[in-house]
Amino acid sequence: MLKVDKLEVGLDADVGLVKALYGLSLCLARGETFALVGESGGGKSMTAMALMRLLPANGWQMAGDVSLDGVSVSLLPEAKMREIRGGKVAMIFQEPATSLNPVLTVGQQLCEAIELHTPLRGAHAKAKAIEWLGKVGIPEPARRVDDYPFRMSGGQKQRVMIAMALATEPDFLIADEPTTALDVTIQKQILDLLSALQRDTGMGILLITHDLGVVASMAHRVALMYAGEIVEEGPAEAFFQSPRHPYAHLLLRALPESGQPGQTLASIEGTVPSLHWRFKGCRFAPRCPVATARCKETLPPWQPAAPGAGMVLSGTGTHRVRCHEPVGGQGDATVEVLRQGLQDERRGGQETKPPVIPPSPIGEEDSRARPASSPALLKVQDLHVRFRLPGPWWRGRQAFHAVRGVSFELAAGETLALVGESGSGKTTTGKALMHLWHGVADVTGQADLAGRDILQAKGPALLAARRQMQMVFQDPYASLNPRMRIRDVVEEGMLALRPEWDAAERASRLKTLMERVGLRPDALDRYPHEFSGGQRQRVAIARALAVEPQVLICDEPTSALDVSVQAQILNLLDRLQGELGLAYLFVTHNLSVVRHVAHRVMVMQSGEVIETGQVGQVMAEPSHPYTRRLLAASPASLATLRG
Repeated sequence: MLKVDKLEVGLDADVGLVKALYGLSLCLARGETFALVGESGGGKSMTAMALMRLLPANGWQMAGDVSLDGVSVSLLPEAKMREIRGGKVAMIFQEPATSLNPVLTVGQQLCEAIELHTPLRGAHAKAKAIEWLGKVGIPEPARRVDDYPFRMSGGQKQRVMIAMALATEPDFLIADEPTTALDVTIQKQILDLLSALQRDTGMGILLITHDLGVVASMAHRVALMYAGEIVEEGPAEAFFQSPRHPYAHLLLRALPESGQPGQTLASIEGTVPSLHWRFKGCRFAPRCPVATARCKETLPPWQPAAPGAGMVLSGTGTHRVRCHEPVGGQGDATVEVLRQGLQDERRGGQETKPPVIPPSPIGEEDSRARPASSPALLKVQDLHVRFRLPGPWWRGRQAFHAVRGVSFELAAGETLALVGESGSGKTTTGKALMHLWHGVADVTGQADLAGRDILQAKGPALLAARRQMQMVFQDPYASLNPRMRIRDVVEEGMLALRPEWDAAERASRLKTLMERVGLRPDALDRYPHEFSGGQRQRVAIARALAVEPQVLICDEPTSALDVSVQAQILNLLDRLQGELGLAYLFVTHNLSVVRHVAHRVMVMQSGEVIETGQVGQVMAEPSHPYTRRLLAASPASLATLRG
């Protein structure tokens, strides 16, 4: 058993000592999956690092104990701890791009772990590495084992990390966002692999994720974390069917499948507080729509979720909650307040938001029909993208055909979702339309935007095309220059594409843009690292809107975001589309998001469009076997979670 008892972690910061974890306790038994869920900044990854004794240089364990099979690992010498890491306890890290060594092949890195923690050596270790690359879905594993990380996509790097953790067959696995970068079919393959290993070896899994569908599919027990402490814990079925903490209710209401397509999602006001904040009472009280004076002044005690359930102990399977007034069943007035999506009117944070409209019940008729009278704004015909491959001159010119004959139309005010597995050509299609493959790939076909073929555009014509079409990139942490203030990030496009606007007009538009995306004007003088992921994505959207485009290509704009922040961004995009008549080409692998935001959906496989139609029709009655396989692999819906 892996046991954590009253763990506290501190960090040295510019403002002095801050606490990252407050008295955290949990138990993980062999053969069990225990899920830690909650928003970014809640302490989930810090918990994992503390268990592995991999805290940052400015962090240390202030109190409490971590034990493995009755032996305290908190007191073990570092040499002994290195034997445990990767042997008895392995970890899948959240950022594969920074967790893999760029100067070693993936095979060398896998073999290093295998040789350190198993008797296998040399060719036998490499054979084991190839076997595990195949198990996690890496194509041609015998060839790819000699590739360097930079030759692999983000999803493939994540699979390498998973293979590295599982190849040593650990007793316990700590999986920190293991499926975030994966499409639904590979995600299902990985989850099935973890379940099979758990059945065969009795491996215990600590699953850290913001994907509640994955939690419902995998977890036996769930703990909800907020601002460094667990606020609700219990069996997975009880957590999803009868959540007792207001925070749990609000997270479930923020899921895209909780509302009718096209309706505004319920969202949670504000963000997780910074570590240096000091609290007298409940840490969630400043964001809670049902908080009382007692909530803000007195720390709530643990109590059973069901009245009269007796002693509350971590790891006993008891459903417990840390709240003064746990919310009850359907008749509870507190639940009805939460169901209305009410938010307090504080405006002390960075963001300002429009009023939240409560979502409609699940199962109502699909309201996302294509705008009736809107003409086609973008017409793409027979788009092909071929990447040039290196090789000796005597073999002739070789190319990889990434996109094959893609054709579609996009109307003003319409959202067309582009879905498919990683490598199917979704992002490649979007970047081809933006001329981002120049010098790397050959792009042919025709793409008419407002009567002009943008694929053939050069010089002034290309600048004019980019005024009409912009892109919101996937990763809000990587797509903003960390050395530029937000003012410069957003204004850069105006200077390049709208030279006719003078300084006064640009300043006025900057202020308007900040208000439009829900940020305060004083955000313009700050740097990207001073913002949360959701706020950075708002900045990225403001940058794209700065030159007044007609079309936005949104490449996985919510995949790096928590459920609650995802709801805020989806609401923002929907509102902007209504106000400005924008057309969206929405690239995603999240089918729940597709159901909520899209009018039509286009399914891609191996660079080709294999099915297209109205989103309700394709989701309800898919005609292609590949589409049916994608839908079957999608995690549990809200209806499944709530019973």
